[in-house]
Amino acid sequence: MDQIAVSADGPSRRSIHSLGSAAQQCRKNYIIQPRNVLSLVDRHKSSSNNDTRIIHPLFPIQFESTRRRYSNSPPIYSKRNENQATYQPQQNANVDNVDPLQTSFKTTHESPTITSENDNISSSMTEQKQSEPSIHNISYIPSALQPYARLARLDKPIGTMLLLHPCLWSTTLAYTPLLSAVAATSSTLTAASATAAAVATTTATTAAATTTPLLISFTILCTKFALGSFLMRGAGCTINDMWDSQYDKQVERTTSRPLASGELNYTQAWLFLGGQMLAGLGVLLSIPVQPEYLHDCFVWGVASLPLVGMYPLMKRYTNYPQLVLGMTFNWGAIMGWVAVHGGGIHDMNWSVIGPLYGSGVCWTLIYDTLYAHQDKVDDAKLGLKSTALTFGEDGTKPILTALTGVTWGCWMLAGYNTGFGSVLDSPLYYGGVSAAAAHLLWQVYTADLNNVENLAHRFRSNNTVGWMVFASCLGGNLVMMTPT
Repeated sequence: MDQIAVSADGPSRRSIHSLGSAAQQCRKNYIIQPRNVLSLVDRHKSSSNNDTRIIHPLFPIQFESTRRRYSNSPPIYSKRNENQATYQPQQNANVDNVDPLQTSFKTTHESPTITSENDNISSSMTEQKQSEPSIHNISYIPSALQPYARLARLDKPIGTMLLLHPCLWSTTLAYTPLLSAVAATSSTLTAASATAAAVATTTATTAAATTTPLLISFTILCTKFALGSFLMRGAGCTINDMWDSQYDKQVERTTSRPLASGELNYTQAWLFLGGQMLAGLGVLLSIPVQPEYLHDCFVWGVASLPLVGMYPLMKRYTNYPQLVLGMTFNWGAIMGWVAVHGGGIHDMNWSVIGPLYGSGVCWTLIYDTLYAHQDKVDDAKLGLKSTALTFGEDGTKPILTALTGVTWGCWMLAGYNTGFGSVLDSPLYYGGVSAAAAHLLWQVYTADLNNVENLAHRFRSNNTVGWMVFASCLGGNLVMMTPT
């Protein structure tokens, strides 16, 4: 803007109009906070004569002194009803050819170097939609190791818990005959005692002497299974991502996985998998309660590896990949019994193990079918198969309801064959597994098969189901330990 000068009689109409337009433009876009800003019109008294000249505050002659004066405290502007504007000083601009009102102050939407708050929110929402949500915060892990943690799904511990629960069920029921024997011994000694005082003393002493080592052994074994589940679930996820990385790149929910996104390469994944398998082998060799069961544990543990490697491929070849996942994820229902009693032909009580393993397979079919509905659109486009697509939206709920009935029946049968007796004999066990089955029915009937958030919530709630069944097994054992 050129210098505007007027005579002592006052400014010309054209001068005032020009300044008025500039002031209107400034007021239209910004509310100028006065503490750091020059007045738009500065009346200057000349020393030679007393005429008044109206000079634009950023007139080139005054520009340098003005810039130096305010360089440490740039003006603050608030744009009406829009995002915060940002001060952008001109760095190598020709001051004579620049209109300061147009170029000195860059609003958020006018400058490509500034990101508005709304743009940040939109970008964040897009990223959340395109990636799997993390349930567990892994920010405490060094950034260089976080891709490995996400490859092992450390940020999503629900898979570890779903793998652990069948191990806990089987281990608890495997200890039932041992605890029952303790109770029987206590009852025999009680019957042989002559007086009431001797009865109480003998019962308490015998129970403490025989039960305490069993409880310690049980706790240690459950801890080892927890560690093994963590390691082997991570190894299974690594294998799954190695086999499926090309598909994961095309599925909206899985594009951020480390191999699909390129954060890790296959060499790194193979080395990581080797470390996971070695650690898992160490836990496997430590779980036998008796040293003579070491060979049996090793054989049964290795027998599960083909299933671990097969599952990621099954969605290419069969309409029921969730069935293979159920057979894999519930192998712990076998391993718990083998660790306590051995894995020989005469050691395995299949009347308990069979129904327990079957209940786990059906349970997995239920929760993973609901989970698979999240990806059914992408799976159909890629030609992948799942029970979500096989059952369809009309058939999913009736079939899963029937599977819930089978799951409940297997839980009941496993408890009966363990020795819990009738419902009246062990209400804690039978009532507990019935409540777990009711929870499964709630999942099925309240599931919205086209709502990702709804399905993810129901999938994670299966951790509650697993704990309910485990508590039921503990309750059954508590009843068995009570002398009659």
